[in-house]
This record gives sequence, C-alpha cells and structure tokens, in this order.
Amino acid sequence: MWLGAGRRWTWWWLQSSSLRPASSNSPPDIAEVLAPSDQRRTGKPGPRQTSLLLFPGQGSQFVGMGQGLEKYHGVRQMFAAARKLLGYDLRSLCVNGPQEELNKTVHCQPAVFVTSLAAVERLNHENPEAVEKCVGAAGFSVGEFAALVFAGALDFAEVKIRAEAMQEASNAIPSGMLSVVGHMNARYKDACREAQEHCRSLGLKEPVCEVANYLFPNGRVIAGHLQALKFLQNNSRRFHFLRTKLLPVSGAFHTQLMASANPALHEVLKGITVEKPLISVYSNVDAKKYKQTKHIQQMLVKQLVSPVKWEQTMHAMYEREQGTDFPDTFEVGPGNQLGAILKKCNLKAWRFYKHIDVQIKDENEEEYNC
Repeated sequence: MWLGAGRRWTWWWLQSSSLRPASSNSPPDIAEVLAPSDQRRTGKPGPRQTSLLLFPGQGSQFVGMGQGLEKYHGVRQMFAAARKLLGYDLRSLCVNGPQEELNKTVHCQPAVFVTSLAAVERLNHENPEAVEKCVGAAGFSVGEFAALVFAGALDFAEVKIRAEAMQEASNAIPSGMLSVVGHMNARYKDACREAQEHCRSLGLKEPVCEVANYLFPNGRVIAGHLQALKFLQNNSRRFHFLRTKLLPVSGAFHTQLMASANPALHEVLKGITVEKPLISVYSNVDAKKYKQTKHIQQMLVKQLVSPVKWEQTMHAMYEREQGTDFPDTFEVGPGNQLGAILKKCNLKAWRFYKHIDVQIKDENEEEYNC
C-alpha cells in the first residue's frame, strides 16, 4: 500500500493490486502537520500521527545487505526487475560481494537504491501504518532518487544511467571523498584552497577540492583530487580537523569533477515523464521541497555537481515551535548514518527515530534497530 504504487511503482510490481494506495487522496503537507495544533486545519493529523522516511546514499553499502529480505514477495520482484534491467544479479552482489565490486559506483548506487526500497517493503509488512502515514521524505545523494521513486515521481532507469555516467567520470580522474569532523574553529575553506595550491605545485591543472556534503554542525565531506585529500589528512591538525576518513566511494561526487556525467543524466530526465510527488520530498541542492516536476529534473542534474545540504535539510524538516511534537522517523536502507546525523542536528527529533535494517540474519533478528 505504497504511496507511489498506483502510479510509478508498476515498473517493479507489474501493477500489483496489493500495493496500491487505499485512497487517491493526497497525504497532508508536512508543513501543515508540523505546525502548532491551533494553526492546522481541523481534521488533519498531528505530528505524532505522521512519519518521515530518510533514504541513505552511497557509502552506506556493505556485503550482506538484502540478506533475508527475499522472504517478501515485493523484494523478490525488485531484484528480479533489477537483474533484467542491469544485466547482472544485483542481489547476489549485495549479499555475497565482493566488497570491492560493490563499492564501484556503477554497482553501488543501484544496490543502495534497491535495498533501501526493500527496507520500505519490510517496513510496510511489519508496520504498514508507518508507510501509510508518511508525509515527507528525503534522500542523501542517490537516496534522493529512492525518495522520489517512493513518492511516485520517478522510475529506476534514471538511477542506472546516473550510476554509469558517474562511474565514467570517476574513472577519468583519480578522486575521492574525505569525511571530516572539525573543531568549532575548523577552517574548511582555507584547507580546500591550500590543498588546491598544493596540487598546482605538483603540476595538476585546475585541481578540485571543495566541500561536497554538509552533514551536521562541524561535520563535512570534502571531495576532489586524491592528492588534495592526502594533503588535508597530512595537515589536519593545522586546519583544526579532529578526525578524517576516506570514504569507500570511487569519485569526487557533488563537485565539478562530475560535470561530464551531467549530459547523460540530463538527456534521460528530459525524455521521461516526471510526476508530482505524492508527499513532500526535499532537494539536496537547496534543502527545499520540490514544487514542480520541471524543478525535479533541473535539480537532479544540478545535484551531481553541487554540495549535498543535508544539515540544512534536517533543519527544514524538523524545525518547529517549542512544544510541538515530532513525527516518527524511519531510516530505510543500509547503515544508520542518517540517524547518527539526525541525533547531532536535532536530538529531540532523533528520539522518535528507528532504523529499518536491510539484513535479516535469522528469524530471531527481525526487530527494529534503534
């Protein structure tokens, strides 16, 4: 009984009647249910009667994800459809690896995308009300595509093209992404500028080193040429970085090094029909809700070369007047990084957070992980 089932989910479930919405009425807008009760229209649910879904992005993948979820008919159909479209057994790669193949962008993005939607299927079986009462969603990087598919706006084919184009861009230039937790006096801009100057001294022309993800207060991901990232790690104390860690990704996503992937994604998005989301979905580019279908097409292309404003998105989704309740939040997909970020951005909202795991090792491990 998914929100997008009767419109865009036919690709997965071949118009499975069991997953069609019970009603054609659209859910209430997120801003409305998060407003104080005396400002909401009569009859609309309050925050505790609603839910939000968060979809993770690349870097959350691990060998074993998807294990045990094949007991759900919808998940079996997802992986069968993915195999037909991709030309390889995605489920086997997710469950059995190897990790180095799973980490490749061309494989990782479809894997995270499909297993995240598989987690929604699990949630739909274990707690259908959580899916039915969903009023908003956000996804990190490729997770934004999953959020839009869940909301009935997109299909899966766009993710395949995106992954292939970004893999080509990554192969062209040795690049990567560096997770940074900084002191309150951390100098991110200075660090990126000095890293670029260092790369020029090595003979690199037009080096790239820039903030690619805004995660939480003093939490960033910096992306660019590998020489720049190594410079930052070697000089982390000078820039007041407390911790740095290279991420298991194969390119500098959300920077200008992904510009060569733009034409392919632009072309495929231009040639499809994008539907209006049935719930509020937030853009990575500006942390605002999508208003028009044309806006979705434009922003998804821009997202490739723009930083993910996830911290800003958390504020947009959860800020409200003092005393207002918070909705239930479900992170659907591999890992629980988005929950950890939510805790740093809004502790009160995090208290109503649950992670829906994408791995069931045996029948005794099917409870939610908080």
